[in-house]
Amino acid sequence: MRHTLLFLYILCLAWAKDVLPQYNAELDRLLTALHAFHRYKERNLAETKRWRDWYKKIPKKQRSIVESAVRYTHKLNTVEHLFEANEGLAHEIVKHGMQFYNISQTELKSFIKENEKQGVNTDKTSVAQAMKHFVRDWADEGYDERHDAFPCVLGTLANVSRTVERPLRVLLPGAGLGRLAHEVNGLGGFEVTMNEWSMYMNLAYRYLSSLSRANSKSIHPYIDWWSHHATTGDLQRSVSFPDTLSSPSVLLVEGDFTTVFAEDTGTYDVLVTLFFIDTARNLVSYFENIHRLLRPGGQWINLGPLLYGSAPFLQLSLDEIIALTEHVGFKFQETDASCGDITIPGMAVRGKEVAYAQNGKGLSKNAYQAQFWVARKN
Repeated sequence: MRHTLLFLYILCLAWAKDVLPQYNAELDRLLTALHAFHRYKERNLAETKRWRDWYKKIPKKQRSIVESAVRYTHKLNTVEHLFEANEGLAHEIVKHGMQFYNISQTELKSFIKENEKQGVNTDKTSVAQAMKHFVRDWADEGYDERHDAFPCVLGTLANVSRTVERPLRVLLPGAGLGRLAHEVNGLGGFEVTMNEWSMYMNLAYRYLSSLSRANSKSIHPYIDWWSHHATTGDLQRSVSFPDTLSSPSVLLVEGDFTTVFAEDTGTYDVLVTLFFIDTARNLVSYFENIHRLLRPGGQWINLGPLLYGSAPFLQLSLDEIIALTEHVGFKFQETDASCGDITIPGMAVRGKEVAYAQNGKGLSKNAYQAQFWVARKN
């Protein structure tokens, strides 16, 4: 059944390409992401050119001192070569994505030509974020971040009664590159579905899922941001991935969480939101959809910050979120003290410091007081 759903998704995408090319927003998002990965090197080398231009503003005598002491031009040259190495990975993602989604060279070239004729810039940031998630989700170097975030979720799920013969259905929206979904799958007794809107993430995940050997690929993830490095070697280092292989039994459903599961009312036993709810433009739609998708008595497990963005329609404080979700039809459950201190006295929500997308060898720290709760559908 799960593989049938994946086949039907790809079939519908191919049908829309032929029948409704001018109206197909999903295809446009896919081609936009492929275009951005395709232009990885050009966009990043334009940045190194800016760095070179800035460097030239230093008086010649001072540049001579810099060159003698630290060989700054050599550093720029090296980073350009490393961007070219990363480009090889970006092009592998494009090649696999074109095969997976049945996109021809002619179709992609035509899309790129038209966009660039109109002066459309590719989204360099979304490409970088997707590629850096190889480190966060699927490299040894991302272990500490995963160990910060995953145990409370996995511990809660491990205590849920289930059997391999009658697995419980778990949905993880906003799954990114899906490591948590695969860790849930590894517990046994769960049928795991992950959902992601970003085609940048989906292209990266589809590529990752095609790999057949652990640590067979590498990336230089830190070369686009030169702040907070102890050594130039740290800045330029490569990171191998994946530390383990993905499982084909985890299903990815692509698209908007609030619409793509329209036929799945009351289908899921557990819904897990990790660093997700603050991505909503309309929090009410998220909460109502979570409630609708769960069966009566189903559990909602959440861990994440309240970092609003993307022009949200409303921005709620934690106490308001608790009040609203209770009104929608959830009852908050008691949780283990190992998942942090109670954030608001009298309310069953805990705060836990969780690092996010930081350089493990860097001189800065990026972390949130993420909020953890387990709520049961009334």
